[in-house]
Amino acid sequence: MSEGHQLIIYTDGASRGNPGPGGYGAILMWGEKVKELSAGYRRTTNNRMELLAVIVALEALTKKGVALTVFTDSQYVVNSIEKKWVDGWIKNDFKGGKKNKDLWTRFYKLSKDFNIKMRWVKGHADNPYNNRCDQLATQAADGKNLLVDVGYEAEN
Repeated sequence: MSEGHQLIIYTDGASRGNPGPGGYGAILMWGEKVKELSAGYRRTTNNRMELLAVIVALEALTKKGVALTVFTDSQYVVNSIEKKWVDGWIKNDFKGGKKNKDLWTRFYKLSKDFNIKMRWVKGHADNPYNNRCDQLATQAADGKNLLVDVGYEAEN
C-alpha cells in the first residue's frame, strides 16, 4: 500500500421483505485498486445486511491499523458507531433486547484494529459507488444458492 492513499469503503445492504431474502455489497478502494464484495442470504433483514457489508469489508483487509472511511446510506450503522451506541450495547451485554448482537460483537472486535470514520450518504441518489453497492446487494439478494444468516435464524 503506497503512501498518500486513503482506504475508502462503500457499503450497502438490501432485503426483499424485512425479513426476507437479502444481500450486501461493498466496494473497497485504495488508490487505483478496487475490490467488490457481495453475498446473498435466504432470510435476513435490511439492517443486518447493512452492518454485514461493513464487517465483510473490514474482514477483507489484510493490513491492520489502517485509517479508513466507510460510506453507507444506513443511518442505523452510522449512528450506532459514531454515537458509540454499540459501545454501550457491548458494555451492557445487549440488555433490553437490542438486535443483531452477533454482528455488533463481530464488528466491535474488528473495529479495534482500524481507525474508522463513518460517513452517511444519501441512498438511491447520485453517488455512483453507493449505487453500485446497491446493485451488488440487490443482485445478491435475488441470486440463487443463498446463504443461511445463522445469527438471524437463531434469534428468530
